[in-house]
Amino acid sequence: MEIKKKLESEVSNMGEEKKEQILQNFNHFKGYLAEKVHKGENLGMSDEQLAKTTEFIANYLSRHEEPRNREQYLLQELWDSGSKEEQHSLAHMLLKMVRQA
Repeated sequence: MEIKKKLESEVSNMGEEKKEQILQNFNHFKGYLAEKVHKGENLGMSDEQLAKTTEFIANYLSRHEEPRNREQYLLQELWDSGSKEEQHSLAHMLLKMVRQA
């Protein structure tokens, strides 16, 4: 649970300008996520741990941020309409997507 508190603190304390810069462009968003996934892998996190972290971030974004572009809007719609199991699968798919970026 420690990592969730750290993530929530990092995201909620991020400056509005930086947050806007990351979220405004979908490719910047993917690049930011890819950087964080790479950092998690270097810390020895498993795919399952990374997927759970991705789920946490997706839930946070869904509750606290408005989509800035059509790709984010689609992701939010998919996320919000999915069951917990479907969200978990989508988290794994998002990991796969950013690893290929």
